[in-house]
Amino acid sequence: MARILLLEPDSVLNNIYREALVGGGHIVNPVFDAQNAINITEKFIPELIIIELQLPVHNGIEFLYELRSYADWQSIPVIILSFVPSNEFQLNHSLWQDLGVVNYLYKPNVSLHQLLSIVREQMALLTA
Repeated sequence: MARILLLEPDSVLNNIYREALVGGGHIVNPVFDAQNAINITEKFIPELIIIELQLPVHNGIEFLYELRSYADWQSIPVIILSFVPSNEFQLNHSLWQDLGVVNYLYKPNVSLHQLLSIVREQMALLTA
């Protein structure tokens, strides 16, 4: 079981992912935009963050930069789950590591079962 921050702006997808993650035994705090995610930093410290890059107002990369400025949030692993293919972000591997990105998933290619499996694998790495 993990505490997960789910940052997904589409309400239908947010609900689908939240239900799947909760069904997998996780505690999920769903938010729809970066500002709400930042607002909860003092109230909810997740063990894992799942984020869409295309967000209203701030994009996901801007959010991750801001997030890393909070001491309690600097080492939380991030899974990007996005409609934006990874090749559209010309970021080098070391920058992904700096932002805490442990996996980049392209939504059209990932089933809910695969997402739950990836979350389980990541949580196993954290507890090992």
